[in-house]
Amino acid sequence: MPDRSDRSTLTEALDRIVADALVLHRALRTNAIGHAHALAARINDAQDLASAALRLFLDLAQHTPHTTAGKLLLLDHIAQIAKAAQDASAELTAALARAVENQRRRANATKGPAILIRPSPQQFIESATDLLDRIPTLHHAIHRDRLIPPSRLTHQPH
Repeated sequence: MPDRSDRSTLTEALDRIVADALVLHRALRTNAIGHAHALAARINDAQDLASAALRLFLDLAQHTPHTTAGKLLLLDHIAQIAKAAQDASAELTAALARAVENQRRRANATKGPAILIRPSPQQFIESATDLLDRIPTLHHAIHRDRLIPPSRLTHQPH
């Protein structure tokens, strides 16, 4: 395991990633994303989450020999957090592309209603929120498995 100060930094970094994921999740659930600009901003947020998790993974992998199952499990959980954020970003990007395509189809429809492509942008957004749900779950698993010390976010005892 990393030393005490490294574990504290690791805990803080993971807490920040989870807090940001929860904010993004809440924004996707509560705000109607009707404008491409707003959706593009959420895509950036998801990409920032993935980048933060990947930086954490790289830092930990570089400074921690992979000799124990616990260290490898920690790296696996962090990699899964990065994947969930990247996958959420991809779903949001698909929602943006679908929204723009459907908007273009509406604008070009001259006779009758436009034929819209499915799944809808909202379905992609819902898929992204489901993926973001994985991040706090993985964070909890890290603490449950005692891979790092308890965090302020989860208040899990050691």
